[in-house]
Amino acid sequence: MAVPETANGTALRYAFGNVLSFFILLLIGVFAFSIRLFSVIKYESVIHEFDPYFNYRVTQFLTKNGIYDFWNWFDDRTWYPLGRVIGGTVYPGLTLTAGTIWWFVNSLNIPLSVETVCVFTAPIFSAFASWATYLLTKEVMGAGAGLTAAALLAMVPSYISRSVAGSYDNEAVAIFALIFTFYLYIKTLNTGSLFYATLNAIAYFYMVCSWGGYTFIINLIPMHVLLCIVTGRYSSRLYIAYAPLVVLGTLLAALVPVVGFNAVMTSEHFASFLVFIILHVVALAYYIKGILSPKMFKVAVTLVVSVGLVVCCAVVAVLIALVASSPTKGWSGRSLSLLDPTYASKYIPIIASVSEHQPPTWPSYFMDINVLAFLVPAGIIACFLPLSDASSFAVLYIVTSVYFSGVMVRLMLVLAPAACIMSGIALSKAFDVLTRSIKFQLPTLLGNSQVDAGDNSSGGVVAQNDAARIDKSEDKLRERPSKKNKKKEKENVEISSTKPKKEKRLLVLPMVASAIAIFLLVMLGAFYVVHCVWAAAEAYSAPSIVLTSHSPDGGLHVFDDFREAYAWLSHNTEVDDKVASWWDYGYQTTAMANRTVIVDNNTWNNTHIATVGTAMSSPEKAAWEIFNSLDVKYVLVVFGGLVGYPSDDINKFLWMVRIGGGVFPHIKEPDYLRDGQYRIDSEATPTMLNCLMYKLSYFRFVETDGKGFDRVRRTEIGKKYFKLTHFEEVFTTHHWMVRIYKLKPPKNRIRGKTKKSKSKASSTSSSKRSGTRKNPWH
Repeated sequence: MAVPETANGTALRYAFGNVLSFFILLLIGVFAFSIRLFSVIKYESVIHEFDPYFNYRVTQFLTKNGIYDFWNWFDDRTWYPLGRVIGGTVYPGLTLTAGTIWWFVNSLNIPLSVETVCVFTAPIFSAFASWATYLLTKEVMGAGAGLTAAALLAMVPSYISRSVAGSYDNEAVAIFALIFTFYLYIKTLNTGSLFYATLNAIAYFYMVCSWGGYTFIINLIPMHVLLCIVTGRYSSRLYIAYAPLVVLGTLLAALVPVVGFNAVMTSEHFASFLVFIILHVVALAYYIKGILSPKMFKVAVTLVVSVGLVVCCAVVAVLIALVASSPTKGWSGRSLSLLDPTYASKYIPIIASVSEHQPPTWPSYFMDINVLAFLVPAGIIACFLPLSDASSFAVLYIVTSVYFSGVMVRLMLVLAPAACIMSGIALSKAFDVLTRSIKFQLPTLLGNSQVDAGDNSSGGVVAQNDAARIDKSEDKLRERPSKKNKKKEKENVEISSTKPKKEKRLLVLPMVASAIAIFLLVMLGAFYVVHCVWAAAEAYSAPSIVLTSHSPDGGLHVFDDFREAYAWLSHNTEVDDKVASWWDYGYQTTAMANRTVIVDNNTWNNTHIATVGTAMSSPEKAAWEIFNSLDVKYVLVVFGGLVGYPSDDINKFLWMVRIGGGVFPHIKEPDYLRDGQYRIDSEATPTMLNCLMYKLSYFRFVETDGKGFDRVRRTEIGKKYFKLTHFEEVFTTHHWMVRIYKLKPPKNRIRGKTKKSKSKASSTSSSKRSGTRKNPWH
């Protein structure tokens, strides 16, 4: 009767454990969603940053006009006079996801606006990402590690920075797609199921639709497959996990318009094809080995390898021929920036000018992943005990993500899931050892007899051995060692079986040490939770469009200048007026002011951006001629000198010079520097003091305090009293953060009583008629 009772007790314990795990995962999802709502609670339900405004505008168009019009939408309000084909230049995953959610909730008669759905899409998918992390870590190291990793990811600051309510960017859904694709790959690798392999290709397709970072997947998985082949861990499961992904995944990726033939023509994808060929050569060699004698196998392997080498050489030659025709060798600018961190600063200043493309500092690691940075090494060590296919993939994932995060601060987002997985494994293993040590020694501590203690300890050892057997059986499902490894394992089992039980008891840590270690780990986790909540509430919840500051007496001051300026443009300018600004503000101007812009955050045309940068770097008359040739009516500049806002256009001005000088050689950066230093005070160069950006930023600035003291640069400006001859100020926001100027028409610049020529008269009459004509873009 003892055996059935033990079996029933074990089944009941596992059932209770599964139910408890379900409720824990549910709570983790609720927590992941809730911790990202600080921005809505503190401010309002508003879209953040710059790119999300474009995504919101596209989603509005999708829900209003349907998916077919979305694919064929030519946007004439951007990149004037070029325009932009939206359907073929965006990753549609985020837009289609939010549009589907909006359609679903409205079909249930829940009247949610498109903006509300966009605001809460990222928090919803952060819960999904936590659950996907649980599934992935469970496949690698068990359910306990999965729950820990899911809890860590739910509140890791690096992920919160891209998924707070209102952060409606591609990464909101892409991180979930990334983790879920990795999970399905490992699941296929462990089970050999073609069903999971098909789901893996579909998940990869969703990742391709969502974010350009899909190239990380299509390079990391081939690296792992090649690692398994080199270390002698090839099997049919590896083939099933990889081959359908390359074939079906590539076909599906080519269906995304923004990717198209890049899925087979760019260097980012070539590694997957080469490994695909190598995998088939190895598979053929293993197949031949099973049907031929050893002598015939040697001959056949020589033939197969020779033919394989010839095929590989032919493929490599074709790839080299394709790559050699490209000046960047088939790589995109961002990919080359990852492989060579100095490439962007040398050749593509527009990429280097983006703050999130800069290398991170050491404090940013502590800020974004906090104590996980110290737990990752322990997790890597745990993955080698024992090393399986799944754990080797986790190690490869963390190593590559650490490198890429060190090159570009934006890719800290890719490091965060890997760090959470490794930290979850480390914490789970540590708590397992420590709690088991206390469990084995607890009967003795409670004062039982020596005999009972001995029985309990021996029973504990038996229980430990049973748990070890269960863990080993689970590990065997996950790993497929080669024959050499199998022989080594048999030898190890035989040696371990001959060891006395006393040696096994030596693995149990002392009671006091275990209790202190658990206390320290709990305190470490508490410190992590406090830091994450602070980061979510203070560091990453403030929208860039609505700024706040605290006064010395603790009061909160709100700076709503951006929306004030966009509202003025919307209500006081004509529908077809063109607004010029630096590309950072293009998406917001189009979405919030509904006005045509010259450049925006897509940055697809470097020459167009260089033209705007050249105008900002030129003297007033030359700048007027450039903007007038582009049919610009208003110029918008962001200025933070009065309130101390550091991300203004004066701080970005050198990038305008560099980008403009890259296309127009007469713009030279040394002309704007004094002895290599960037200055705006009396020591600034004449070129700097007379350029358009300086004049538009500091026009009438001396009237604010009588001195013209710039609080960002912490100095008095060099040129205080000047007038504008070709531009006129039409609006300045309450805190002087956004200033809007209007180009003066040619007639206002004519001095003296001279007769107008016919051409001028005709231009004047046409300008009068332009005020009444209909918008030609509608």
